[in-house]
Amino acid sequence: MSQTTPQDDLQPVPSMSSVAPAITPRGRGLAPLALLLALAGVGASGWGLWQLRSLQVQTQQQQTQLAEAQAEAQRLSQREQSLTARLAQLPSADELAERQRLLASVQGDQQRLSVRLDNVLNASRQDWRLAEAEHLLRLASLRLSALQEINGAKALVQTADDILREQDDPAAFAARGELAKSLEALRSLQQPDRTGLFLQLGALRAQVGQLNPQTPAFADTGGVLASLAAEGDGSSRWAQWLEQLSHYFRIDFSAAQDIRPLLAGQSLAQVRLALTLALEQAQWGALNGDSGVYQQSLQQARDVLDDQFNQDNPEVQGLRNRLAELLTQPVSVAMPDLTQSMVALQAYVQLRESGPAPASETTLDGALEESSP
Repeated sequence: MSQTTPQDDLQPVPSMSSVAPAITPRGRGLAPLALLLALAGVGASGWGLWQLRSLQVQTQQQQTQLAEAQAEAQRLSQREQSLTARLAQLPSADELAERQRLLASVQGDQQRLSVRLDNVLNASRQDWRLAEAEHLLRLASLRLSALQEINGAKALVQTADDILREQDDPAAFAARGELAKSLEALRSLQQPDRTGLFLQLGALRAQVGQLNPQTPAFADTGGVLASLAAEGDGSSRWAQWLEQLSHYFRIDFSAAQDIRPLLAGQSLAQVRLALTLALEQAQWGALNGDSGVYQQSLQQARDVLDDQFNQDNPEVQGLRNRLAELLTQPVSVAMPDLTQSMVALQAYVQLRESGPAPASETTLDGALEESSP
């Protein structure tokens, strides 16, 4: 057997260049793995930090909610204490029942007092209305006696009757009957047109201021002056003078009517003034319903026209005829007497005052005493 030498036992050591190709595939597989592991570690640590941050935020929110819940609990506790104190101040069930009973009693008394007070006020209002009706009836009587105003008196009496109708009381039957008689008596009368007569007389006064006397005209039938003028030659101065003189006066011994002298100057003014005063007096009588003064004044005006003016004057005739028409116009009528209506109304008022009232002051005072504890 051959002896081996150490050199034979030693095997050649491969170099790095020869070994590197053998380990290259394994190194390339571990590098991505290590990278993945590093990324996973980084992601795990980031996710952990995010979770930690979320937990901190949630913890803060929970602490805030806990603080709010504690504050709300404290408020509820204070409110509970306040309610407990108020409940302690409330009366007991027995006291509450007693107070409810007293309240119901007071309400009932108040309703009864309200009804009685309404009755008292209603009675007072009716008394006032009756006093008003009596006053209206007095005014109607005054209008008839002083002013002879039929329409105004009729309206006043009608208003008084309406007040009695509102009373709705059978005891007012007699008073309403007298008022109905007075109303029918007033309705049967006709109110004179005093205002119209006053204005018509004023228009006649204006005509009097323009009234003039009419110059009388004579027919030339011959006479003393005419015979004297005929003796001349017609052209002489004497004949002309006689011709002019014949226009101013005539001598007629066989005149059938009186010839009044012509009014002029102060005489005419006095006659006009007399007529104006007579018509003014007639106006006063028409306005105040005084038939005596009215007719006397118109007759006086007619007499002045007959005495001072010529009846052949158309203006005088027209004025005289107009005065005759106005003389027939009534300025006053016989007014009815309202005394019976007044007596019946006063009797009804006295009957109401003497009779039992639906609610008196003593009843109201007694009710107040009963309701007082």
